Amino acid sequence: MKPVSDMTPQELAEASAKAMWNDDSASQRLNMSLDHIAPGEADLTMTITADMSNGHGNCHGGYMFTLADSAFAFACNSYNQLTVAQHCSITYLVPGRIGDRLTAHAREVSRRGRSGIYDIRITNQNGEHVAEFRGHSRTVKGTHLPV
Repeated sequence: MKPVSDMTPQELAEASAKAMWNDDSASQRLNMSLDHIAPGEADLTMTITADMSNGHGNCHGGYMFTLADSAFAFACNSYNQLTVAQHCSITYLVPGRIGDRLTAHAREVSRRGRSGIYDIRITNQNGEHVAEFRGHSRTVKGTHLPV
């Protein structure tokens, strides 16, 4: 592997995501897919199964939150700095349905000092806006890759 100091921002984002993915049992076991990574950005997808349904026969909101939170995590950890969630909120717009393929598009809004703000839009396979998530991040001590 190339030394971190010689990596482009895109290479650093990709290497950081790979290191994170290797230890991310939750995202892996929910069969999420990391479809795009770039500095401050990530797209993850997940298909809603019957095991993820609530008492109304729709996707349980916790699974949509988890998908958005995972996209948030990959986006804010794309700079090789360990970064955690400080605060998150979600607004559900329409129900996710069993069989839907949901995509969480995470984009950085602001990154100053140790704090960041990220917006994550969840859409279904038809491009319908399903939910909106906002995450506030905080960097902590450490890196994903050796420096």
